[in-house]
Amino acid sequence: MSFHFLQSLFDPQSIAVIGASARPQRIGNVVMRNLLAGGFGGVIMPVNPKRQAVAGVLTYPSVAALPQTPDLAILCTPAASIPVLLDELGLRGTRAAIIMAGYLATTFDADGRALETVILETARRHGIRLLGGGTLGILVPKAGINATFSQVRVEPGMLAFVSQSDAVGTMVLDWARPKKVGFSHFVSLGDALDIGFGEVLDFLASDPDTQAILLYIESIRDRRSFMAAARAAARNKPVVAIKAGRAPRRRQAGGAEPSYLGMAGLISSDDVFDAVLRRAGILRVEHLDELFGAVETVVRSRPMNGSRLVAISNGGGGGIMAEDSLYLGGYAMPALDADTVAKLRRILPASWDGCNPIDIRVDASAARYEAVLGALCEQRAADAILVMHTPNALSNSGEIAAAVIKAAKSINCTLLTCWVGDESVAAERKRFAAAGIPTFSTPGHGARAFLHIDNHRLARELLMQVPPSISTGFTPDLDGARQVLRAALDKGRTQLTEAESKAVLAAYGIPVVATHAANDPQDAARVAQQIGLPVALAVMSRDLRRKWDIGGVALNLETAEAVEAAARGMIERARITCPEVTISGYNLQTMQPRGHARQLLVGVTTDPLFGPLIIFGEGGRATGIRRDMAVGLPPLNLPLAQDLIERSSAAALLDTHRGDPAADRDAIALALTKVSQLLIDLPEIVELDINPLFASDRGVTAVDAHIQLLAAPANPHRFAIQPYPKTLEQQATLRNGRPVLFRPIRPEDEAAHYVFLSHMSEQDLVYRFFHYVKQIPRRDMARLTQIDYDREMAFVASATGEGGEAETLGVVRVVAAPDNQTGEFAIIIRSDMKGQGLGSGLMRKMIDYSRERGIRIFRGDVMYDNQPMLALLKDFGFSFGRSEEAGIVRCTLDLQVPPGQAAATGRAGNAGVET
Repeated sequence: MSFHFLQSLFDPQSIAVIGASARPQRIGNVVMRNLLAGGFGGVIMPVNPKRQAVAGVLTYPSVAALPQTPDLAILCTPAASIPVLLDELGLRGTRAAIIMAGYLATTFDADGRALETVILETARRHGIRLLGGGTLGILVPKAGINATFSQVRVEPGMLAFVSQSDAVGTMVLDWARPKKVGFSHFVSLGDALDIGFGEVLDFLASDPDTQAILLYIESIRDRRSFMAAARAAARNKPVVAIKAGRAPRRRQAGGAEPSYLGMAGLISSDDVFDAVLRRAGILRVEHLDELFGAVETVVRSRPMNGSRLVAISNGGGGGIMAEDSLYLGGYAMPALDADTVAKLRRILPASWDGCNPIDIRVDASAARYEAVLGALCEQRAADAILVMHTPNALSNSGEIAAAVIKAAKSINCTLLTCWVGDESVAAERKRFAAAGIPTFSTPGHGARAFLHIDNHRLARELLMQVPPSISTGFTPDLDGARQVLRAALDKGRTQLTEAESKAVLAAYGIPVVATHAANDPQDAARVAQQIGLPVALAVMSRDLRRKWDIGGVALNLETAEAVEAAARGMIERARITCPEVTISGYNLQTMQPRGHARQLLVGVTTDPLFGPLIIFGEGGRATGIRRDMAVGLPPLNLPLAQDLIERSSAAALLDTHRGDPAADRDAIALALTKVSQLLIDLPEIVELDINPLFASDRGVTAVDAHIQLLAAPANPHRFAIQPYPKTLEQQATLRNGRPVLFRPIRPEDEAAHYVFLSHMSEQDLVYRFFHYVKQIPRRDMARLTQIDYDREMAFVASATGEGGEAETLGVVRVVAAPDNQTGEFAIIIRSDMKGQGLGSGLMRKMIDYSRERGIRIFRGDVMYDNQPMLALLKDFGFSFGRSEEAGIVRCTLDLQVPPGQAAATGRAGNAGVET
C-alpha cells in the first residue's frame, strides 16, 4: 500500500492550486483563501495563466512553470482539462492530487471515453494518487490545511471524519463548530475514483493524532480494501459509522413479487451491511446527532468485561424511561443478586422493591447516592452504572454531582450520568464533562449511550475471532461431498436434488432425514410402502423451490392410496396454477415426530460485493412471510455462530417455553460452523437452503435442503474475511534440534510479540525499523499482529517456551501492492536465536508463498551495515541496488525466475532447518 502517497495528501510540504481564481464564489477562489486562512506553513503555489496574483499570492502560468514540485495538487479546473494536467504533474513528480470536478463517469473526451477511465489511467501511469472527483476536499487543522471549499472553520481535535457526501460533510462541520468538536482530519471522498475508505482508514488507524474515526457511508466500491482496513482500524481505536440508504429500493411500476426470491430475497442490502459493519468491529449508529455522542461515550468509558447495567434514579419515572429505551434496543436489565440486594436494603428506604433500576427516592441525599455506588462496587454487581438525578426542592443537585464525581475515582466499572433537565443542571453537566464522566440530559440518551458501549464491546470481541480454514471440531468427508458436486456439474446441472443436497450435508456431519425419489404417483405409492408409512410427500421441480405455493407438499399420508391421490392432486394443481412448471418426480420421507422441535432456517447466499453470507432465522412456512433473518459473514467459529443465533428473531423460540425444554443451542451453532466449513471447502456452492432445520433439546436434523452451484471457477477471494490459512502451517526443526512451527500470525500473538521484541538488541531493532524503537505503541502492534490474509502475510516462527507458553522466535512479512505485482518484505530474528536457520527458513517460506500468490517482484530495504542479512539474501539470488535513502540497499528478487536459477548454492540450499 502506498502510504507514502497518502502522506503527500495529508502532510504535504507544498501545495499547488491549479485553477486558482480571483472571482468570488468560484471553487478555485474559495480553496485558495481557505488554504491561506488555515495557516498552512508550507509553500502555496496558485496556477492561473490569466492572473498575476490570486488572494495576494503571485500565480504561475502552468504546472511546468512552478518553481518546485508540489507534493499535493488541488485541481479546481473543468473536468476536460484534468488528464492533461495530471500528465504534467506526473512528469514533475507530484504524487497526490485532489479533483474537485464531479460527474467524471458521465463526461467524455473527444474519443468518447469516460473521463473517469482516462483520468485513472493517466494517474496510475505516473503513480499519482487521487482524491475525488466531486470531493469537498480535506482538512487537517493541526497542520493548518484547509483544502476545501467549505465556509465553515474547523478547530483541531482528536476525531477524524470521513464522508462520502460533501453535503453531509458540510452539515457535520457546521454542526460541530458551536459544540466545540474538533477534528484531526476531515476527508470528503467524493466519487472515490481512486482513494476510498480502505486507504484512508489505514492511514488514520496509525495516526497518533486521531483518537477515534467517524464514517458516513453510502456505498462501498472495493470490499477487500474496506474490510481489511476497517478491521485493522477498529482493533486499534473506536470506529463509528452511519450507513445511509437503509430503505429498500422500490420495484419498477407494475413489477410483481416473484413467487420465489431465493435466499437473497429473505434479506435486504441493509441487513448485509449491518452484518459487515458488525464483523468489521464498527459501531453503527442511526442518526448524525448520535454520531459524536456515541464516539465520545466510547472513548471516555472504561473497557467493559460484561454487559450488566445497573441504573440508579431518585424517582421511578427516570428508571422506567431508561429501561424502556434499553428494551427497545434489545437489552433486558439484569436482576441484582441476593447479596447485593441485602447490602442495599441496609442503605435504602424499606419501600425499595429490590429491583433494578434502583429507585433511591425523590429525597435522596448526596450521601445516599455515594453509599449506593459504594455498595454496588464493593459487590462487583455491575459492569456499568447509570446514575440519574431529577432536580427537585428536596435535594441538592450540585452536592450530589460532587459526591458522584468523588465516588467515580474508586469505581471499578463504566460510569454514566444523567442529570435531567436543561439550564437548571447545566453547571453539573459541565462538572461531569470536566471530570471525564459521560453525561446526558435524558434517561433515554443515557440508556442509548450504554447500548453504544456494549455494542462496541461485543463488536471488538467478535473482531478478535479468527476462524481457521480447516475445522478442528469435526472431520468432513470432503471427497464424498466433492463427488456429489462433480457428478452434477459433469451432467450440466447447477442445482442439486434434495437427496444430493442432503448427501453433501451428511458428509459434513449434519444430521439429515433420508429422502427417497419417485418418478410418478404410482411409484410414489410403492416407495411409501417400502420406507414405511406415514410419509411426507413433495414435488420435485427445477422450476419451483417454494413447493407450498402450489400445494406441492403433503404431510402425514398414512396409506399408499393417500400418497398416490396426493401426488395426482399436485400435478393437477400445478397444471392449473403454474403451467410453466415442470414436475419431474416426487420426494418422500418418513414422517419425523416433531414433538417440541423448533423449525429453523439455515441459508447461504452470495452477495455481489461481500461474497458468501450465512442466513439464520425462523424456518417453516413463516420464512417467506416474515423475512426477519440474521446475517453472518463466514468463516464462523462457535462464538461467531452463537452470536448469529442470538441476533436472530428465532433466538426467543429456542428457550424453555410452556414446558418444552430449551433447544440445543450448541448443536445449532455447530451446524452453522459446519455450513461455514462447507463453503470454504466447496467453492462451487453459491446458495444453500436448509428449511426446516428441526432443533430440539436432542440436537438438530435437516428435513429439507437445496444447494445451488456455480459452474464457472469460483473467485479465490470470494470471502469478505479470509479465514486463518491453517494449511500454511509447517513443522520444522532448528539446527539445535528444537522443534518450531512456521505459521501465519494471529491476533493472539500480540503478547508474545512484545516478549519477542524485548529479546532484541538495540542494533537489531535499528536494522528492522531503521531507527531504535524502545516500545511499539499498542496501535502499531495491533497493526502488526492483526492482519488481513487477503492482502498481506506474516509468518512467525513459534516454539514452546520452558513454561509451556508460546514463544515467537522470528517474523517475516510481506505486503503486496494493490496490483499484486510487487511485495515489500521485512524480516527479524530474535537476537539470541541467530545461527539456527530461522532466517533462511522463514525467508524460503515467504518466497514460496509469494511466488504461489502470483507476486512478481519481491523486494525490501536493508541497511548497508546489516551484512549478515545481505549475505543471506545473496544466497537466495537477490540483486542489490541503491535506495532513495543514504545507507540503505534496495534488495530485489524476480519471483518469475525458476527457483533453481535464482538461488545460488549455500545456506539457501542447506539452511539447517528440516521440514
